[in-house]
This record gives sequence, structure tokens and C-alpha cells, in this order.
Amino acid sequence: MAEALSKTEIEDRIKDLPGWSTDGRRIERSYTVPHVAGAAFVVHIAAIQDSLGHHSDATLSFRGVHVAISSSDLGGYVAEHDIGLARRIEAVAAAHGAA
Repeated sequence: MAEALSKTEIEDRIKDLPGWSTDGRRIERSYTVPHVAGAAFVVHIAAIQDSLGHHSDATLSFRGVHVAISSSDLGGYVAEHDIGLARRIEAVAAAHGAA
């Protein structure tokens, strides 16, 4: 079973992920992206999540996408695989025009 990371550990791991932040219980980022491109981005995020067997909340709005990641099996805390999911999302964001 995965272990929850401390807030300090999370901050250390996301320091090279621009725009990502934490409150110690989840990591999150808001992207600015046009609506239709944002919808495609959310679909891409869903495909990544399915391939990993790990899911986050991805919310589409008129001018953006907000992603929040935590591990439900840890009571909503952040584990190493959450950081990995954020890295995968970050790697495809630019292809959708998300900044």
C-alpha cells in the first residue's frame, strides 16, 4: 500500500512542476485553455488516469481546466503515485494549449 507524503515531501516533489500547489491533502493546478481544447485535454487526462488505474478530479470551465489529485485509499492524502500522475498530466498540457 502507498504511504502518504508529508506536506514538506509533497512541496519538494512538485517544485519542478510549475503552477502545482498543495495544502498537504492534495495537489492541484489550474490551466488556462480555450473551452474546446480544454475538453480534449480533460479526455486526455481521463485516458492517462485509466492507463494508470488512478483517478483525479478534472473540472472543465469556460476558459480552463482545474485538476486536483489525492489518493482516496489514503483518506484523501497525497502519495508518490499522485505526483507521477501530475507529471504525466503536465507532460501533455502544452499539446492542448494549456498553460
